[in-house]
Amino acid sequence: LGLSFLSGFFHMKNKSYRISESHEELLVTPTPCHAKTNIMFLKTHKTASSTVLNIMFRFAERYNLTVALPAGELFHLGYPKTFLASFVEGFEAIGQNYNIMCNHLRFNLLEVQKVMAANTFYFSILRNPIPLLESSYIYYKNDVPAFRSSKDVNEFLASPTEYYHPADYRKNIYARNIMWFDFGYDNNAEDVSEYTQAVLEEIEQIFHLILIADYFDESMILLKHALCWDLDDVIYFKLNSRSHDTVQALTPESEERIKAWCSLDWKLYLHFNQSFWRRIEETIGLEVLEKEVDHLRSRQKELMETCLSEPEAVGKDHIRNKGLLPFQSGAANILGYNLKQDLDNKTLRTCQKMVMPELQYMSYLYTVQHPHKKRKELGLPLLWTSFQE
Repeated sequence: LGLSFLSGFFHMKNKSYRISESHEELLVTPTPCHAKTNIMFLKTHKTASSTVLNIMFRFAERYNLTVALPAGELFHLGYPKTFLASFVEGFEAIGQNYNIMCNHLRFNLLEVQKVMAANTFYFSILRNPIPLLESSYIYYKNDVPAFRSSKDVNEFLASPTEYYHPADYRKNIYARNIMWFDFGYDNNAEDVSEYTQAVLEEIEQIFHLILIADYFDESMILLKHALCWDLDDVIYFKLNSRSHDTVQALTPESEERIKAWCSLDWKLYLHFNQSFWRRIEETIGLEVLEKEVDHLRSRQKELMETCLSEPEAVGKDHIRNKGLLPFQSGAANILGYNLKQDLDNKTLRTCQKMVMPELQYMSYLYTVQHPHKKRKELGLPLLWTSFQE
């Protein structure tokens, strides 16, 4: 099934770009739409979701929207516990009047609906489980018992049941079907076709859009269209990535074993990778997609040249402003950015928000929205000590 689908997928990707007359008419007279501002983003793990979260935070600030942020001393919305509305700061007072929800949580529709309005747009992002598991292995090496007791990712995959014990499932969730778990399902469930198909159909009914991290720029264009946003609303700098020297090469045997070991995630990915490209063809078309991706990359390059003192992200030891240091985990070296020194105040603030790691941005927004609450302690220097700055 996987080979059959992938062959069809590559055929679709390599065919010549065309645009129908109807598409040309749409470009001339676009259907009026209004930007969506009630949005729930299910932030999955190791799927470029930190970059999406930064996009959501900047959009919320730009349009003065209210974000459902973790309550009290929490840095996420109760994860890995199944989400409850009480995990959101101020829920008792604010009720259903939040615009944006995008911090880590384990999905629970009924509780999310208590927080978010009835017209909320739900979306999430998936990643190919093969590079995802290798990334998880490095990032959570010190925290996950199944990873900690194995020498490297290939040794773990040679005999995963030797290291992975379901009794430790709360600690081992990152080691098997993590995306399935994030969507609220049992990541140790038996892969039975009736069950998996029912889950895929349920996700389709709840979520208006599922993006694919492996095609991130294409995903941002599709998201822009789905939300009726402007191009600058989805411009991004890649966040929470790691240095190439921490990537472990997977053997061909290991790659095949991931498909079997994480079969629920593999089926999830195959299903929504297919629907992703079908959605593009049915809505904006491949030729328009290509043009808009080019515009996105040109605008991104322009902003990077404006903001950054180096042309790309740097290792943790080379980040000058420790207020911009991303959280470091496991054996990974999480990269960050250095900004130019001579930026005017307005440009500096814009650039800072483009590169701000998620914990710092969340803490900042928490203080803006809940000024009478105790500030979240990150153990890092603050970019600003007052809102006037």
